[in-house]
Amino acid sequence: MERDSGPRVVVGVDGSQSSYAALRWAVRYGALIGAGVEAVAAWESPGGRVWPARAIDATFDEQRAREGLVQELRGALGAEHADTVRAYLVQGNAVDVLLGAGEGAEALVVGSRGRGGFARALLGSVSQNVAQHAKCPVVIVRPDAS
Repeated sequence: MERDSGPRVVVGVDGSQSSYAALRWAVRYGALIGAGVEAVAAWESPGGRVWPARAIDATFDEQRAREGLVQELRGALGAEHADTVRAYLVQGNAVDVLLGAGEGAEALVVGSRGRGGFARALLGSVSQNVAQHAKCPVVIVRPDAS
């Protein structure tokens, strides 16, 4: 992941309403502090942690996924604001990817619940792990907070 010099706000995006709220919050905060915003989405190969050899997902098209991420940003922010956000699609575990991306950032922003997990959980597993292990300030945004 190529990083800009200067202040950065990193936000995890997974297609959930909670992550879109986090994205909108990150863009507003970045504008207030003069920081660039990096939207990061992670993907894993199925069984990647189980098999000793790398599993291959024949149905995953990385280029199409990158284009989908850009379209999601435009849908959540509008074209003008989406064009100010750097989008990254990174292979790996979501927690590991976000913790790595957040190193040196002014803030790491995540939604309170992503696509997985139980609806009744207060925090999703990714947001909880990021909050516990990040080396920068973490902001957890509820979907109705945007």
